[in-house]
Amino acid sequence: MIPVAFEYEVAESVDHAIELLGQHGDEAKLLAGGHSLLPIMKLRLAAPAMLVDLGRVNDLKYIRDEGDHIAIGAMTRHCEVERDQTLREHCGLLAYTASLVGDPQVRHRGTIGGSISHGDAASDLPSALLALEAEFVIRGPNGERTVRATDFFKDYLQTDLAPDEVLTEIRVPKLGSNTGWSYQKFNRRAQDWAVVGACAVVERSNGSISTARIGLTNMGSTPLRATAAERALSGADAGSIADAVQNADEGTSPSSDVAASAEFRRHLARVLTRRAVEQAVSR
Repeated sequence: MIPVAFEYEVAESVDHAIELLGQHGDEAKLLAGGHSLLPIMKLRLAAPAMLVDLGRVNDLKYIRDEGDHIAIGAMTRHCEVERDQTLREHCGLLAYTASLVGDPQVRHRGTIGGSISHGDAASDLPSALLALEAEFVIRGPNGERTVRATDFFKDYLQTDLAPDEVLTEIRVPKLGSNTGWSYQKFNRRAQDWAVVGACAVVERSNGSISTARIGLTNMGSTPLRATAAERALSGADAGSIADAVQNADEGTSPSSDVAASAEFRRHLARVLTRRAVEQAVSR
């Protein structure tokens, strides 16, 4: 389908983008890689009157080692996240999850900031960033602020970004030697959206789990943390993981659609969480 007619402006900087957003208000949308926004425009689920293109804002394209964390510019493409050696060494979960996004064409065009700002609960990266307890840097007309991933996703395709704000940076912690990770994803065909996904970040101490953080993909209107399972896993050993994750779907609200029923999604959440935690513990 063809989207509704719109105007188009190229932002030369973040400040220029903020200025353009302020001029056009709710009628404007930021265009990053376009792989989230353009499909829903073609389906006429979104009809912005103005697109502000961030493609030439090179200041938002970077991956930097900042000591205790890694900073990623919002316009960094998925393929760059996937291949970056610093991320592979210190935050392998994010690099691996980026390798599962869409197909090569999507990964070479789509950006990490665009995926996060879109706020789709079926996307892979948001649940991984929840489990990592990442932080997002946002800039607007009133300056800069930092928002935790746990506070960023508000509702279906809704985030904490105001209409005149730009996500500029993602900050992920470096994972220590006692921390294991895994992302398990079920889809009907290769390159499909996840029917359900489960991401685990597990810290080990003296042969048992000291803390576990679990992000769930496509189990509600936003990416979610499996907090009940996280609590049950504290102090668990390898032999008790299966029992501890039986409540992984607690507090979720999965939908029923052509891909799966809500009950099957609950089953998948429990199975994939167990697999993710077991792999994280053994990593």
